Amino acid sequence: MDIRLSHEITKDSIVDGPGFRAVIWTQGCIHKCRGCHNQSTHDFNGGFVMDTEEIKEELRSLRLHKGISLSGGDPFEQPIPCIEIAKEAKSLGLDVWAYTGYNFEELINHKGLIYKEGWKELLEYVDVLVDGPFIMKEKNLLLRFRGSENQRIIDVKKSLAAKVVMIKKEYYDMEEIAMTI
Repeated sequence: MDIRLSHEITKDSIVDGPGFRAVIWTQGCIHKCRGCHNQSTHDFNGGFVMDTEEIKEELRSLRLHKGISLSGGDPFEQPIPCIEIAKEAKSLGLDVWAYTGYNFEELINHKGLIYKEGWKELLEYVDVLVDGPFIMKEKNLLLRFRGSENQRIIDVKKSLAAKVVMIKKEYYDMEEIAMTI
């Protein structure tokens, strides 16, 4: 199965989630956030096509990695190939983080006007979701694993079970936690 990527897989990232991570940079994003640090990933026709089998092979060669991060672009623009990649990562004992400009509530609303086939299934393989568009006015370089204060770091398994967003509090400082309650 093909997937459009913007860059080669980044190995040994320490800024796209906890521990050593392999980052899969998807191509294509409808959000086109002003100030996005990955503007080259917005064009749906940009980047290059890669077979998911090649990506899975690269994942099998990882050593000392805690997980993978699906980023971009927006991985939820290509949910079906991302499901294949996330499934392989999980089978290898890796955790899966995903970054998206969509809100969690949009991703689970299968009756919503913007819902895409595969969103719910992809979420079932994601451990942590960083959701929401990057908002330049809320940019904060002191935040862990996200760029603007509106973005949330979500425990997907707990959120799907509770049907309400459950924040991963260990990635927030105490002041931020007080503001989300």
